[in-house]
Amino acid sequence: MNLSTNIATSRLIAQQRAIDVAANNMANANTPGFKVERMLFSDWLSRQRNVDPPAGGRVIAYTQDRATWREDQSGTITHTANPFDLALTGDGFFTVQTPQGPRLTRDGRFGLKPDGTLADSAGFAVLDANGRPIQLSPADTRVTVAGDGTISSENGQLGRIGVVRVTDKMRMTAEGNTNFRADAPTAPLPAPGIVQGAMEDSNVKPVVEMTRMMAELREFQLVTQFVQAESDRQKDAIDKILTPRG
Repeated sequence: MNLSTNIATSRLIAQQRAIDVAANNMANANTPGFKVERMLFSDWLSRQRNVDPPAGGRVIAYTQDRATWREDQSGTITHTANPFDLALTGDGFFTVQTPQGPRLTRDGRFGLKPDGTLADSAGFAVLDANGRPIQLSPADTRVTVAGDGTISSENGQLGRIGVVRVTDKMRMTAEGNTNFRADAPTAPLPAPGIVQGAMEDSNVKPVVEMTRMMAELREFQLVTQFVQAESDRQKDAIDKILTPRG
């Protein structure tokens, strides 16, 4: 495989990854709390500050998938009939207890388990400001949640929803579509801007993602055609070399 084919193949691999990311965005257009993902390529990074350009006098534009990143713009707030659905308008995350440990999420589709524990749609307990599960009693029939996360009922205050901010969002690892593991320190968010009886929609714009995917597919096809043409050219060259001269 020659240099040009190597370079084109690196682009194909990156383009396939970009197509997969766009497809995943479209698949989660209706997933509450989902944040659209984008790709970082090495040929873009090489022109950024504090990143060294290729060494030597000859620049070879290999393409490398470096990472994905998330657009943090809030999604639209949709009101529901469920008083336990909670939406965040501030820059924070709910905390839920999973078998792998506490995880962060913007998906506020919550409800009560049979034992009165407040849980997310997967059944993971929602944690309070002290990192403990929140449990309501059958006597708590009129539950309200204030903007700061304080939970109250006709029987008084019951606790406070734990909402945290992450000091470095680049050090968050996605687990599934809406949960994240924080590999950076977190801190309580005193004014999270919680809206009761609502949920935050995905910030995916389907038309934008469809347009992006079509562009990625076109580029993938063009590079594929180049690889095929280069393969045919090499084959013809070899045939000419091996063909005996009369």
